[in-house]
Amino acid sequence: MGCTVLEFLRVKVLTRRMLPVIAASVVAAIMALVAPAAAEPLDPRYPVCLQKWEWGGSSRTYCSYLSWEDCRASAMGLSAMCLANPYWSGPNPAGTPHGRSAPTRTW
Repeated sequence: MGCTVLEFLRVKVLTRRMLPVIAASVVAAIMALVAPAAAEPLDPRYPVCLQKWEWGGSSRTYCSYLSWEDCRASAMGLSAMCLANPYWSGPNPAGTPHGRSAPTRTW
C-alpha cells in the first residue's frame, strides 16, 4: 500500500545526510569548470610572443616566435596580437648556455 512512518523517516534522514555531500560535489564541479587555467611559462628562448584572446575574455600567450613576421602571420584572422617577450635575454653569447655564466667560487 504505502510506506510506513519509519520508512519515510529513514529516507528523510538519509536525504538530509546526503545533502552536504551532493552540494560539495556540485560546487567542486562548478569550480573545475570556471577556475582559471594554470599560468603559462613564457619561453625565454624566443623574442616574440602571440597573445590570443579566447571566448569569455580570457587570453593565452604563446612565446614561440623568432620574428615579428612569423608572429603576425600566425595572428592573421584571429583576435590576437604580437608582443615582445619580457623574459627574452637576447642572443646567447658563444660558449654560455642560456646566456648565463657559471658562478664564481670564492672559497
